[in-house]
Amino acid sequence: MRLERVGRRHGLRGPWVLREVDLHLPAGTLVRVVGTNGTGKSTLLRLVAGVDAPGEGRVTGRPARTAYVPERFPAALPFTAADYLVHLARIQGLGRAAARAAAGEWLERLGAAEHASTDMARLSKGSSQKIAVAQAFLADPALLVLDEAWTGLDTGARAELDAAVRERRTAGATVVFVDHDPRRLAGEADAVYAVESGRVRETRQPDRPPTEAHGTAAPGGRSAAPGHRTAAPGRPGPGSGFLVRIAVSGGARPLPGLLPGDPVVSVPEPGDTTTVLTVDAAHSDALLGALLAASWHIHHLTTEGVRV
Repeated sequence: MRLERVGRRHGLRGPWVLREVDLHLPAGTLVRVVGTNGTGKSTLLRLVAGVDAPGEGRVTGRPARTAYVPERFPAALPFTAADYLVHLARIQGLGRAAARAAAGEWLERLGAAEHASTDMARLSKGSSQKIAVAQAFLADPALLVLDEAWTGLDTGARAELDAAVRERRTAGATVVFVDHDPRRLAGEADAVYAVESGRVRETRQPDRPPTEAHGTAAPGGRSAAPGHRTAAPGRPGPGSGFLVRIAVSGGARPLPGLLPGDPVVSVPEPGDTTTVLTVDAAHSDALLGALLAASWHIHHLTTEGVRV
């Protein structure tokens, strides 16, 4: 499958979200897409999946059997969970018996079998996300597009989704995914593409989880957890050249260990309680989530020196 000089804009005359996108997505490959919020990752995935049509350029070679898990799943639908999956499986070409079997298999695999007869509108967010994931695997797609499909799943379902992705790739499918956790399928992607300022480029950034380092002294005498590096104020951290700086303070707990993206932690001036973490933009969403989970207050973010 190829995207050739593809662009997409908001409306007929609105601003361009993406321009000049050239991608080659061979069969049997796992492709990670990274980038900060609002850069066009979801737009790119919708173009790949065929949900959106390009405003310029062309897409060729898209498999007939394509599945897509959107970032936001419309759960309030007039079906039970099982009936919804059977309905989609029939649309994808499965016979009635095969559709029911596939629906039952995926409900079981994802730990949602008990909700087979539950109305979709009554499902919890986590359970509805399991249905969103299940519908994508019913008919063995040759192209699988996942937009933060792991979000909201419990540990068991996330592991099952990891396994299912590997199965589809082994079977020769192309899998394209976005996930806020850089450790998701870390080291397994055949290619990593970064979306920045409306453009898409292949990045040489290693697709692997953060590595451990020895603990160092953190600002204010706090002990930095393993995995953090410290730097003098204003010293940029490593990365692709597109950096995000996050100013935080007042955490109820110490900075968690192995923060996403292995950020550089600044050393503030005496009397300053603000800590600044510098991280490659591809990991900024995951880093923000980890800081908020540890009850740290986010003061502001800066990207390449511009506050956002």
